Amino acid sequence: MGDMADATRDVTLLPPADVTLALAVDPAEGLSLAEVAARREIHGPNELRATPPDPAWRRFLRQFADPLIYLLLAAIVISIIAWAVDGAVGLPVDATVIALIVAANAVIGYVQENRAERAVAALADLTATRSTVLRDGLLTTVASTDLVPGDILVLAEGDAVGADARLLTATALRVQEASLTGESEAAEKSPQPLDEPGALGDRANMVFKGTAVARGVGRAVVTATGMDTEMGRIATLLDETESEPTPLQREIARISTTLGLLVVVIAVVVMITTALVNSVRTLEGAVDVLLMGVSLAVAAVPEGLPAILSLVLAIGVQAMARRNAVMKDLHSVETLGSVSVICSDKTGTLTKNEMTLREIVTASGRVVLGGTGYTPVGEVRVDGDVEATLDEARRALVAGSVANDAQLSQQDGSWEIQGDPTEAAFLVAARKLDGAHELSSGHDRAAEVPFSSERRMMSVLSRHPARGHSVFAKGAADVLLERCVSEQVADGARPLTPGRRRELAAMVEELSGQGYRTLGVAWRPATATEAGTFDEPAERDLIFGGLVALLDPPREEAAAAIREAQRAGIRTVMITGDHPVTAARIAADLGITRPGDTAVITGRDLADVDPAELAEAARTANVYARVAPEHKLRVVDALQADRQVVAMTGDGVNDAPALKSADIGVAMGITGTEVTKEAGAMILGDDNYATIVAAVRQGRVIFDNIKKFMRYLLSSNMGEIATVFLGVTLGTVIGLADPANPGAAVVPLLATQILWINLVTDSGPALAMGVDPEIDDVMARPPRRADDRIIDRHMWQRILGIGALMGLLSLVVYDLTLPGGLLGGLDRAAPAGAELDTARTTVFTALVLMQLANALNSRSDRASVLDHLFTNRWLWVSLAGAAALQVAVVYVPVLQHAFGTAPLAWSHWAVAIGAGVVVILVEEAVKAARRAGGRSTRAARPT
Repeated sequence: MGDMADATRDVTLLPPADVTLALAVDPAEGLSLAEVAARREIHGPNELRATPPDPAWRRFLRQFADPLIYLLLAAIVISIIAWAVDGAVGLPVDATVIALIVAANAVIGYVQENRAERAVAALADLTATRSTVLRDGLLTTVASTDLVPGDILVLAEGDAVGADARLLTATALRVQEASLTGESEAAEKSPQPLDEPGALGDRANMVFKGTAVARGVGRAVVTATGMDTEMGRIATLLDETESEPTPLQREIARISTTLGLLVVVIAVVVMITTALVNSVRTLEGAVDVLLMGVSLAVAAVPEGLPAILSLVLAIGVQAMARRNAVMKDLHSVETLGSVSVICSDKTGTLTKNEMTLREIVTASGRVVLGGTGYTPVGEVRVDGDVEATLDEARRALVAGSVANDAQLSQQDGSWEIQGDPTEAAFLVAARKLDGAHELSSGHDRAAEVPFSSERRMMSVLSRHPARGHSVFAKGAADVLLERCVSEQVADGARPLTPGRRRELAAMVEELSGQGYRTLGVAWRPATATEAGTFDEPAERDLIFGGLVALLDPPREEAAAAIREAQRAGIRTVMITGDHPVTAARIAADLGITRPGDTAVITGRDLADVDPAELAEAARTANVYARVAPEHKLRVVDALQADRQVVAMTGDGVNDAPALKSADIGVAMGITGTEVTKEAGAMILGDDNYATIVAAVRQGRVIFDNIKKFMRYLLSSNMGEIATVFLGVTLGTVIGLADPANPGAAVVPLLATQILWINLVTDSGPALAMGVDPEIDDVMARPPRRADDRIIDRHMWQRILGIGALMGLLSLVVYDLTLPGGLLGGLDRAAPAGAELDTARTTVFTALVLMQLANALNSRSDRASVLDHLFTNRWLWVSLAGAAALQVAVVYVPVLQHAFGTAPLAWSHWAVAIGAGVVVILVEEAVKAARRAGGRSTRAARPT
């Protein structure tokens, strides 16, 4: 092991056998698990060295990096100076309390940021790249971070290369290396040694971490991992990349800036008004006014909003991941609520992807196989000449089983597959039909032309000890028939006449109309000399072996999910490579199409239409069949040109451009390649269409919850602004004054009380609303437009209206509990000399209770507060906690001294609670009127 690095320096110049010898690995068996563990101890995980995270102390100090916090810190200094000037008697209470609140806010922000980072890290683990390797003689899939030098990589089209590796074998292998070399064309690869060391782009016998297999298959031995890879050498460049803010992030920043400017203006007006009305002349009075203004500005601007937003998104996305929809980017959730079209593949997404080979149609008849799934048990029925038909069917299954990359194995009594379900169906059928599996055994693949979505077929050159060399092929029936010159019959081969070709085409139409997926199989004798030149031209002069019909039944939940999407104003568009008749049948069965809808559009149709015609067709066509990957990109572009927000599914390497172009690229988690998983914004853990619709619903719920806590935070903060502003500007007008200083206006809240309200009512309820279950039926409304503001005019009206209501109610509470004013101080419970403290405490408590009531109101802008009242236990925990803290600040002596509160009598509590009830009742009336208006609008709308 110690000489391994030296031995592998010039691996490009060594034959493959010498490379594996130097790396001490058997290419036919791979490394043992024990050896993998030992090498991982030496080389470490296969990952790039990330920028070292900031230490905890720095992340904590970052919580203070806010201009408003700077104002508070300045206010603390000024308060201490004033306390010192006044003789430094006792403790500087105001400065101490403000410092503690600032520290508490920093702790809360730090905890929220840590939780969000941990949640994002957990999501990153779910989307980690995986690699197929050979270990202990078995193929297995592992996280690419687990690769070690000496691992045998098994590469196929669509794989992301997990480490730098020296090729051992390669068939038609081309690798996209633009991330390293800048070359847009995929590089052709070969295992042959180089004559001399070459530049990175010239190392044709190497594959590199971070690149992608564009075509073909191969095997390679890992030579470098982690920072020793070519990608590791340029990893520092990656750290310089900065991501652009999303529309939601930009809107949050814009709201915070606008609100900050507005609040600063109001705070300045309040401070000037207070100073003028009270004729402030002393340093202590000036400091009090300054503290109040600064505290108002700090409390009114939700500076913790970005942290709460990130945490709510992370928690919501984790919940989606538990339901098999893994979002790679938190802020892609905002796009989910705008999706208006879901373009979905058929196989495995709308269907079960449990391919069962049901019929084999040959020249002499047909064989019908029973059974479902991958257990090779089922009844065999023959229609036609039994002996000839069975012989032809066996030959057909041999061709499909040899031209095959899947594996079927029995483990612990159950049958499992690895690879494509369609290919596995041939292996299962071969075991059901006596003799077919035995005839398929013993073949050694000498060369191959791999399957690609453009070719829609694959072929292999096989060597058998007894039967010599043969070419076997399988693929789309129409593609394969073009390469066939004859047809297999029991006693030989007969020419394929035009009439017979028409009969086979009609059979394909018939089977497709029954919902079957049809494939053809073919073969021909070959020679060993073809191995060195085996490529697409070798796929000629084939003997057609027959048609196979595979059934992949629609998912039961897919039809319901499509109806749910339609109810939400979302079109479902099926895009498949299958036969148009099969696609039309499945689409009709699932409810994607209805009688009279636009006919199925084929890939050939797409190739012949101009952009204007395609744009017109895209408005109505819901089924595209026999399409190539580049056609998917055209469909996406056409829909987006029609101002649709598109979610597009994909699994193959050539689907990546369409996934990147779509607003939400959806990669298949089971059948999808690593390339599509990297290109997509979402990965489906179960490849199920219903999961996409469920993700859209969850995305809408998350977006609703963001609006909920923003409505709550902003309206509650507006309530604080309105309380202070109205108290200062209208208090003297209605005759409210300090009983001990009748000429002076009184401020309804102290600076420390404003900060306390911000501390106990903001974070807890806001976070709880961020995980609120669905209140309104989010799928009963159309998708939100991509350019819709998160806070629209209606929401601003509600925010300002609720804030004004709280301010007015606070003024009424003040008038009820302070002598003088319009109501004359109806409360008489306050002890003499303590009227102002009691009145302030009552307003203080009333405002806290009104904000807690506002949390219940903010769960919906239409539904009654009684709907789903107790479904969010976290909200009730946060409300109870805030209420308990408020009781403590009213009755605990040390807190009374710190926050200038006085104990309240039952009458004060009745007034404060009454204010909270009024907030609920007024909002209930507004919601009832809105619901009635909505019903009237729907009733008047023609059907």
